Amino acid sequence: MTKFKRADLSQIRTISIKNRKSKVSPAEFAKPFDERRDSFSQFMDGFPDILQAKALRSLVADVLAARKRKKPVVLMMGAHVIKVGLAPVIIDLLRRKVITAVAMNSASAIHDVETAMWGQTSEDVAVNLMDGRFGMARETGELINGTLVEAMRSSDLGYGEALGKRLLDLHARHADVSLLCTCYSLGVPLTVHAAIGTDIVHQQPTMDGAATGELTFRDFRSFCETCKGLSKGVVMNVGSAVIMPEVFLKALTVARNLGAPARGFTTAVFDMNVHYRPTMNVQTRPTQDGGRGLYFAGHHEIMIPLFAAMIKSAMAD
Repeated sequence: MTKFKRADLSQIRTISIKNRKSKVSPAEFAKPFDERRDSFSQFMDGFPDILQAKALRSLVADVLAARKRKKPVVLMMGAHVIKVGLAPVIIDLLRRKVITAVAMNSASAIHDVETAMWGQTSEDVAVNLMDGRFGMARETGELINGTLVEAMRSSDLGYGEALGKRLLDLHARHADVSLLCTCYSLGVPLTVHAAIGTDIVHQQPTMDGAATGELTFRDFRSFCETCKGLSKGVVMNVGSAVIMPEVFLKALTVARNLGAPARGFTTAVFDMNVHYRPTMNVQTRPTQDGGRGLYFAGHHEIMIPLFAAMIKSAMAD
């Protein structure tokens, strides 16, 4: 005989499933793609109207609504976005006036510059670290650091503007896949947010801390101005786990402190993992008083082309 008392389930009261509140029915199920007749729009409509598929469709709607109202759609990003080859996808959205401002960490700018000038980037860190060669590409440091020094001395350009202009002045061979070049040409704000000591160009003899600090501070102030107009807009953070979520929180605070009604906007995080700062500083805290935040976990090289295609398909309808 057991020493322990057991609940008598015969006394349980059941209910009819017909009266139970349920969240899923066949009406929300996916529709298989028919390659013989379906368009991309029909493929998109075939997504299940459940969880993240539903949320992704709602983000597309929010982006299109923001642009219809002439409200900003801001892309914040980390370097991996460029390293996995997504610059052409983002450039397409810039040219279609879907994205109205870009804010990136300074590693993103490095990969953009190297791609634009020399058609290669993303060195093999593990190999080059062994003998102290990691990050020592002379041309990269000379171009970026030299551009910042010159801009500090002779202009009021920010970090992103100065690099974009410099690349175009040099007739960079791959300017067509450069975010820096594209934004400068289109007059779209592109700000670069550096944390000194985090980038390969900071370890080279051409590094000037004063110039780097001054130009990234100029860009921070420009980003604060962008954040002043966020009401009914959209902010997306793609692949930045620390720098951009931290910068965004401060820039938004500045905007609100200066009296801007920067509330009631949508935020969306795209990343391969769920991280603390994007969750708190992009998805949750900025939207707690009237906006809404979304988080999509998945590989950038799949999620961003999918999102962009959904935007373009909806624009064509």
